[in-house]
Amino acid sequence: MMQTIEKRILNRVIDKKRGWVFTPSYFLDLGKRDAIDQGLGRMVRAGAIRRLARGLYDYPEKHPTLGDLPANYERIAQALAGRDNLKIQPSGAYAANLLGLTEQVPAKIVFLTDGANRIVQVKNQQIVLKRTTPKNMATAGNISGLVIQALRYLGKNHIDEKVIGILKKRLTGENKRQLMRDLRYAPAWIGSIFKQLQG
Repeated sequence: MMQTIEKRILNRVIDKKRGWVFTPSYFLDLGKRDAIDQGLGRMVRAGAIRRLARGLYDYPEKHPTLGDLPANYERIAQALAGRDNLKIQPSGAYAANLLGLTEQVPAKIVFLTDGANRIVQVKNQQIVLKRTTPKNMATAGNISGLVIQALRYLGKNHIDEKVIGILKKRLTGENKRQLMRDLRYAPAWIGSIFKQLQG
């Protein structure tokens, strides 16, 4: 019985392709939680999957010379948000980094969510899911959500021509149109930057 659960877990992992990040809850339809945990433990020892943190695993992407690549933060946050179709939104310094507004990858990567608060340590990186308001999540998954969070992090008094220039280069015509469609979700000062970015 144990072997068949393990094989079915492995088949599901392989189906999802390399880079997939998951928790044991993704396999609860295959058997009892204990059996799933034991199966995952054996797969980690066999090198088929990698344990990132307690109850968090991935099927690592491989590089020909570097070997296993680090897990993608977005995928880690998606796995933590669970199977419940919760939304996540990169926030703070991480949102600014994704848009090229800061060079530094922060030691604490914060995602806003409409689910529960969670913190997970993956090596020297802390990944934080922080529950927030429906208004803050209205633009989750859109470029406008990322821009709102990045600008909030930088702060009203730190938006200069350089920041505007980076965003103008980074955003496509469709991205800029999306900002205007989501104008109502942005604070007034960020809305005025959205308008400046249209040029």
